[in-house]
Amino acid sequence: MTSLDDLPLRSDLRGLSPYGAPQKRVPVALNVNENSHPIPEPVAHDIVASLARAVLSLNRYPDREFTGLRGALAQYLGHGLRAENIWAANGSNEVLQQVLQAFGGPGRSLLGFVPTYSMYPILASGTGTRWIAGTRDADFELSPATAAEQVRRAKADIVFLCAPNNPTGTPLSLETITAVYDATDGIVIVDEAYAEFAPDGAPTALTLLPGRPRLAVSRTMSKAFAFAGARVGYLAADPVFTDALRLVRLPYHLSALTQAAAVAALAHTAEMLAMVDDIRGQRDRIEQELPGLGYRPYRSGSNFVLFGGVDDPQATFEALLAEGVLIRDVGIPGHLRVSAGTEAETSAFLGALARVGRAGSVAAPGGAGEANKLVP
Repeated sequence: MTSLDDLPLRSDLRGLSPYGAPQKRVPVALNVNENSHPIPEPVAHDIVASLARAVLSLNRYPDREFTGLRGALAQYLGHGLRAENIWAANGSNEVLQQVLQAFGGPGRSLLGFVPTYSMYPILASGTGTRWIAGTRDADFELSPATAAEQVRRAKADIVFLCAPNNPTGTPLSLETITAVYDATDGIVIVDEAYAEFAPDGAPTALTLLPGRPRLAVSRTMSKAFAFAGARVGYLAADPVFTDALRLVRLPYHLSALTQAAAVAALAHTAEMLAMVDDIRGQRDRIEQELPGLGYRPYRSGSNFVLFGGVDDPQATFEALLAEGVLIRDVGIPGHLRVSAGTEAETSAFLGALARVGRAGSVAAPGGAGEANKLVP
């Protein structure tokens, strides 16, 4: 039986492991920032009807330009965006991969500020783009001065800004985004995968798009729309930016079924997003109750909470798993991350954590030291 060592694999891929969070059957799964609320049944019936209509024409290739979906996404986002401002793919990871295929590659570089979404360096590796790990301020924050100085020094071709940041939940100011854009001649991507969980009226990088053709804002339907299994990600940018992505996309990359399901879901935006307020409430509840259990939560604008004060993250992870609660060890010493689930799931997590007991105390990172660790 052969192994990877027997194949002529690219040298930069040798020794690597595929990306993926633990997949375990547990009563309470709060480890991958899913929306644990099911799609409302009336909406599900409409989606199924839309899929049934699409099935009748599966003998033909889908709309290569996914015109209906782009128009529906533009209408959802608002801010004067039109279909030509929108691009979509099979999850936001594929959108970001296409960005790197178009603007990265051998001899080019990508800068991100760690700890951040760990798919960024993986996507960089897969496209032959050099990954540059920037640093953050204390408490995982990122100020305009800190970010802009590193951007100027790194001279990266692409900068990824995660807003709010995963795995820390840290919001990102428009001032920081503007400072980064002004500090580079390269591409700037603002990854707003969790934007819907920010407070009502919170600023979005979508407002910065006019007059900035090198800026793009990436989003997903996986989180707020409870559409993780459908794999629909998208970005908004100047039309010339979306034209560039056409050069690297695979033919007919979005199936007719994917397009039909997403358009049907967007037609029920109000119902699909009705659960967001409840998720925010459970996130706030976690932030409020963790200190009483001896842990330190960090401020979060997303649907998850990173908390410190964990003496042995792996032992605490395993103890919670034994209680039927799956959360995430993100590789930051002294910290764990938990998704905000339903009220019952949040209660189960908090109860299990109380039973497990205080895991000890670890000093919170003061800036670049612990913050430079890459997380899964």
